[in-house]
Amino acid sequence: MSELAKPTAPAQTPEAVDLYEVRKKIYTRAVRGWFAGWRVALVLLTQLVFYGTPWLVWNGREAVLFDLGARKFYIFGWVFWPQDFIFLTALLVISALALFLFTAIAGRLWCGFACPQTVYTEIFMWIERLVEGEHIQRMRLDKGTLNPRKFFLKSLKHAIWIALALWTGFTFVGYFTPIKTLVTEVTRWGLGPWETFWILFYGFATYGNAGWMREQVCKYMCPYSRFQSVMFDSDTLVITYDAYRGEPRGSRSKSVDYKTAGLGDCVDCGICVQVCPTGIDIRQGMQYECIGCAACIDGCNQVMDKMGYTRGLIRYSTENAIERKYPETSIVAHVFRPRIIAYSVVLLVITVAALAALYFRSPLKVDVIRDRATLVREVEDGLLENVYRLQIMNTDERPRRYTITVSGLEGLRVVARQPVEVAGATTEAVAVAVRVDPVNIKPGSHAVVFHVADSDDPRVKADEKSRFYVK
Repeated sequence: MSELAKPTAPAQTPEAVDLYEVRKKIYTRAVRGWFAGWRVALVLLTQLVFYGTPWLVWNGREAVLFDLGARKFYIFGWVFWPQDFIFLTALLVISALALFLFTAIAGRLWCGFACPQTVYTEIFMWIERLVEGEHIQRMRLDKGTLNPRKFFLKSLKHAIWIALALWTGFTFVGYFTPIKTLVTEVTRWGLGPWETFWILFYGFATYGNAGWMREQVCKYMCPYSRFQSVMFDSDTLVITYDAYRGEPRGSRSKSVDYKTAGLGDCVDCGICVQVCPTGIDIRQGMQYECIGCAACIDGCNQVMDKMGYTRGLIRYSTENAIERKYPETSIVAHVFRPRIIAYSVVLLVITVAALAALYFRSPLKVDVIRDRATLVREVEDGLLENVYRLQIMNTDERPRRYTITVSGLEGLRVVARQPVEVAGATTEAVAVAVRVDPVNIKPGSHAVVFHVADSDDPRVKADEKSRFYVK
């Protein structure tokens, strides 16, 4: 057959492919249980800390205040300056290592119980249930036509959401502007543009993320869900459906001998899906959308109790424990494996080192700046003089008095006001002249060291190097 005579393949109809799946609203069902109680407790604890801390007073000022304008960060009795950036670095390293450790031990504990996205989503869902009712009532309300009742309930829910979101933004800004000052500015309509922007921005983010986007943030925006699997292994405690016990699943009455009927413990009720805030079916195995909130465990245990079956069809377990059928008592022994021990040792060493550095941190910091306009000049009695400016920083909150001396050359003499009084949590610039007899000193640059010490507490001292020029 010639090339022209060959039959041609039928034309294929173009297929449209959506690059983004349209969100299906999830109507979560309320659940009670041990893990639900823990979530409630952590929501209350984290919000008590967040909303309450700005109102605490310490030494006559806000206990926790990040004063960006003055470049001073107050955390109870400590005052941190830009020079203390190393402590922020240590805090970030400790937080990252702790996240790795807890994830390697028991999966996404942070996501399920303490992440702000999870916490505020939980609060917003509580408000939604309080106003609109349980999941069935909410579905009927959304499917129904707009009437006065629906308009009132939706308006009330969003009004509470917006009020809570704005209060959250207000509290957030209260960590950077003294919150009592902020209250005065709000009541007098005197908020500055900076405060106004961040209150509205943070409030909008809270309202949008917790009220509207919810699981979308965890599934598509949070990078943690994407790389969490590299921190898991076969001995990581994760929420697991015991397929050996549950399959084959099927509905049945409580009076039926399901084992004779060839059924597993799973009654296929779908409660585990209905209570999941991300809408997944845990029976299909571990999925990146699972945030580890354990709502499915509480829901399944309620069904097991009603059916008279043993709890734990869905439970915290490990891949090895399920496949190799370890007894529950041996799971903990497998959790403490070399990887966990290594994480723990590194975390402990860095934490102890950071706390020790913080405990022994000197409240005195000194910077020496030479007067570059005049390197050296001759003064009375033929002495040579170099001029410096000392930046003396008192990181303590009580005033201190300091004395200044200098060493490095024979016969060096300091000309400055002594002692130097520096108020609490402030920096004092002090002009210092250093003089020397040039008779026995060679021309050139010589290393000198400034010594600044507390007049009342000699243990508080700082040394700073500089150069002395001789012509």
